[in-house]
Amino acid sequence: MNDLFTKLKRTLEADLYEAMETKDKKHPLYKLNQYLRESETEVQQVQRLIERQYRLKEEVKREQQSAAGMAEKRKGQAEIARATEGAEELYEYAVREQAIYEDRASRLEHMLVQIDIDLKQLEEKFTTMKQSLKDMQIKRLELMGQDNLSKVHGKIDGLIEKGAAPNGKRKSSKGKIDGLDMRARTNHYGMIMDTRLAALEKETKKNEDLN
Repeated sequence: MNDLFTKLKRTLEADLYEAMETKDKKHPLYKLNQYLRESETEVQQVQRLIERQYRLKEEVKREQQSAAGMAEKRKGQAEIARATEGAEELYEYAVREQAIYEDRASRLEHMLVQIDIDLKQLEEKFTTMKQSLKDMQIKRLELMGQDNLSKVHGKIDGLIEKGAAPNGKRKSSKGKIDGLDMRARTNHYGMIMDTRLAALEKETKKNEDLN
């Protein structure tokens, strides 16, 4: 019986794999499998683009911090130059540089804000995309179950019939079981009668001793 169900399990697993990889273009699973593969590829591509956007954000953040730091540095240098006699040219240079760096830091700050907004929208859409993909995968499982169920009953019946003993063997087995049952009942009856006879014999001997 274990061999029978092992064979049945292997047969069903083979059918399940066949349904997953069906090449029949008319089969409902064929188009769904094709669409799933395309969707999985698109999900991977979108994930890579989002990861790239995060790397871009880090790069913009570093540039913004660098520009802001340089603006502060030039601001301090301008104050020193302004307080120093004969350093007018240095003062003017430091002020121009400060303005350039402040403008750059401001633009990069706005870029960071926009990148955060874009990333949030991308993450939301990506989550929806993954949920849709999961729904399609579940739909594929449903179709596979329906397809497999249409075959399974016939295969079970066929395997059970192949695994069942021929009529002659079944009758022979039944006869042996009936014989064993009869012998068991006979032995049990004999044991009871033997016990009763022994008790009667003992009682009789006891009465004879009393007399």
